[in-house]
Amino acid sequence: MDHLTTLRAEGWLRETHAIGGAWPEAASGERYPVLNPATGESIGTIAWGGAADTRAAIAAAQAAFGAWSMTLAAERAEALSRMAGLIREHADLLAAMLTLEQGKPLAEARGEVLQGAAYVQWFAEEARRTNGEIIPSPWKDRQILVTKEPVGVVAAISPWNFPFSMLSRKVAPALAAGCTVVVKPSELTPYCGLVWAVLAEKAGVPAGVVNVVTGDAAAIGGELTANPLVRKLTFTGSTRVGKLLYQQSGETMKKLSMELGGNAPFIVFDDADLDRAVEGAIAAKYRNAGQTCVCTNRFYVQDGIYDAFARRLTERAAAMKPGNGLEPGVEQGPLINEAAVAKVEAHVADALARGGTLMAGGRRHVPGGTWYEPTVIAEASDEMLIAREETFGPVAALFRFTQEQDAVTRANATPYGLAAYVYTRDLARAFRVSRALETGMVGLNEGLITTEVAPFGGVKDSGIGREGARQGIEEFLTLKYVSLGL
Repeated sequence: MDHLTTLRAEGWLRETHAIGGAWPEAASGERYPVLNPATGESIGTIAWGGAADTRAAIAAAQAAFGAWSMTLAAERAEALSRMAGLIREHADLLAAMLTLEQGKPLAEARGEVLQGAAYVQWFAEEARRTNGEIIPSPWKDRQILVTKEPVGVVAAISPWNFPFSMLSRKVAPALAAGCTVVVKPSELTPYCGLVWAVLAEKAGVPAGVVNVVTGDAAAIGGELTANPLVRKLTFTGSTRVGKLLYQQSGETMKKLSMELGGNAPFIVFDDADLDRAVEGAIAAKYRNAGQTCVCTNRFYVQDGIYDAFARRLTERAAAMKPGNGLEPGVEQGPLINEAAVAKVEAHVADALARGGTLMAGGRRHVPGGTWYEPTVIAEASDEMLIAREETFGPVAALFRFTQEQDAVTRANATPYGLAAYVYTRDLARAFRVSRALETGMVGLNEGLITTEVAPFGGVKDSGIGREGARQGIEEFLTLKYVSLGL
């Protein structure tokens, strides 16, 4: 029995909306094909919903909110713990579903699924810790109390690059706080969104607490932002779309958290551990074929180590094995679609036209389709598109620098501020540069920094709010002050 047959037989792969405990078709009756980016073959179809379907989902979430918001924190914690257990128990099958619709290698997909389970387990535990406070009163005859309450119905819009773990960082804290949710996954990877309703159902979460609508992004997003019953919007995606949702949400004064685009710098100083820097570069650049928001876009390498770093990175990139993510030993899957490949090709062509030196890759890989070879371009300059725009593909551009301040200034010369990476063995420099970088996160001698125990998010055009850690649940809570006369 193949993965797809098993997923359907065991009820993990659903192809209709999840609204109020039911699985209805779209009001329009329309359906939309979902393709495997590695093969171009159809995996199945989904309901192509719009505003009417979204209103129904919001109404279901609102109807469920009263009871769910009044459950004990311990009850919510237990439900989320059951959900985390289900994810871990079925990690291999869920990873296969992720690879089928997104394309990343199976090992990466399994890692993402288990990371999702870790977020769910973390917020199961945080559900018990949403403590309020008693403030010393300025009046002798009053007591001042501050409590934390769930914000209400939450709209969660997630992207295609990490379709499972991104939702774990939204759905889990919302449920832990006592909120109900309406999820809108990407139409490119809808099954990893719909599965959250399956997980909730299997974990005994009441009907209507988790709802999922698939379909027209503009119509669904428009209803989620305009509907006054939605009190919180959490979005991960492009800065362009994030700003549009931000504007649309202003009319109903929603609470917002947005994890948007990035243009991460990776700074390697002469005193860096070369082996560690190269391994960190591979992780920070080529994971998920370079399709990550914290993916390195610009490598700033100091003169003294530049040539050695370029040579070693080129060797490692050229040795990577692209292919179908379900095949053993594959290290890089395809890009998500033709538009993604076209952007990578445009950035590479521009870089080479402006004097860049191609060290590895630079073309579509032998399998054809949307595979692109792991690419390294040396002698990059600040005039190139790749210095200013997020490539979102497997292209490493290497820029030279001499002085520390020059590297910091160039690293900050972007409207984005999500993540940055710094490699040095000088402790004072490590603290100095980390403080100077205008980003929400810094990896010091590390290329993988995402974890459920630390706050994930950026500054500037990379968004607002944080996901994960104790701060992650605060995004779904509001404060209430009670002045109690004695």
